[in-house]
Amino acid sequence: MKKNPRITCLFVDIGGVLLTDGWNHHSRKRAAKHFKLDYAVMDERHRLTFDTFEQGHITLGEYLDRIVFYEKRSFTHAQFRKFMFEQSQAFPEMLALMADLKKRHGLKVVVVSNEGRELNAYRIPKFKLTDFVDFFVSSSFVGLRKPDAEILHLALDLAQVPVSQIVYIENTLMFTQVAEELGIRSILHKDCESTRAALSALGLR
Repeated sequence: MKKNPRITCLFVDIGGVLLTDGWNHHSRKRAAKHFKLDYAVMDERHRLTFDTFEQGHITLGEYLDRIVFYEKRSFTHAQFRKFMFEQSQAFPEMLALMADLKKRHGLKVVVVSNEGRELNAYRIPKFKLTDFVDFFVSSSFVGLRKPDAEILHLALDLAQVPVSQIVYIENTLMFTQVAEELGIRSILHKDCESTRAALSALGLR
């Protein structure tokens, strides 16, 4: 029986895998409640412009001008940004798992994520992601955004690892399906325990 090639590289998402999502609907609802905003209006304005922010075409300040500060507020940009950044929390078990696998198996670890530049720039040092990540293919850095397959093509070009030696850990089903279409084995992340088992089955114990 033919054995699968040894895994030498991990592609991994950040939000929902290593950390909580940076700015999902739960965070926006908390912000709306905290700052006494109309959530429905804020969320509609968010929906219209968030892709532009995640692709790095506008700054966080411009994004907030569009969804919150299009009219005078009783709070500042700095206060809102602070609240926004504070929504990020780590998944310690997943961070420890990635660091251990890199050390144990000598893996190359590549982040492939949709994330705004300022949020990404906050989260990377805050949670010490560079301790185990070799490089970041973030949507706001490269101007491409999942589910566009081009962001994965770029990650493959930069990683310079045969596709057969890569496994991708991602918590969004559509994104894993796009990766699978490119021949990238993928794990649909639900929790640390099941992802650990899936990796172990691939030889990454």
